Amino acid sequence: MAKKKTTKKAAPKGKKKEMLLVGSKTKEALKGKGYNVSSDTLDAMNEYVYWLVDQAQKRCAANGRKTIRPYDILG
Repeated sequence: MAKKKTTKKAAPKGKKKEMLLVGSKTKEALKGKGYNVSSDTLDAMNEYVYWLVDQAQKRCAANGRKTIRPYDILG
């Protein structure tokens, strides 16, 4: 029995973060009144969401809390 040859793909330079957005719903909201959405838009928005989460965590910690509140996100 012959073995299947497997090839390893090169690892990406930066680890891709897990998608936090629901792609279809986000694209639907972005399209609005006839706008197009480029293929990398969701990745950019996902990065922004991760940044928002990081900022909220920092604000929460700076205020001596363990509970993130809406104003930690909104600013």
